[in-house]
Amino acid sequence: MKNQLIATAVAGVILFLWQFLSWSLLNVHGSEMQYTDKQDAVLQVLSANLADGSYFMPQPPPGTPKEQQQEFMKNMTGKPWAIVNYHASMNTNMGMNMVRGLAVDLVAAFLLIWLLVKIPNLDFKTGLLSSLAVGAIGYLTIPYLNSIWFESGSIGYLVDVFGQWGLVGLWLGWYLPRK
Repeated sequence: MKNQLIATAVAGVILFLWQFLSWSLLNVHGSEMQYTDKQDAVLQVLSANLADGSYFMPQPPPGTPKEQQQEFMKNMTGKPWAIVNYHASMNTNMGMNMVRGLAVDLVAAFLLIWLLVKIPNLDFKTGLLSSLAVGAIGYLTIPYLNSIWFESGSIGYLVDVFGQWGLVGLWLGWYLPRK
């Protein structure tokens, strides 16, 4: 159990550090947060019209009969649409977010290790490829599917699969078979 805890701690820190680098210094996800010089005008309109929340626009009001929903969507085809995550107040205190992020990374690492130690005769290659497979499953079922439905990019998340899960796989593929 001690070895699994060591493996979890190191793998969790690897995930956390990669995510920090990916979203900051390496700017892998830069295309997901584009700048517009019209941000003040857009925020002013949003502030006057929205409460905190996530919005998909346009869409018919809740409770609209199915036939009217279909007609609405037909009329909207080819017209502008948006997904908006709006918050009335920006919170720049990242301390708790970072603590939660590290906790999630430790849980993810623990779950991967829990699976890996169940593999008889685990070797380096299996540890590495299994880690990449777990990362690929996460990528395909969340960011990639979202990119299909909402016409957004997902390349940064694919880079993360090979970056963070590749590094974790290298660590676990080396460490776990030795113990």
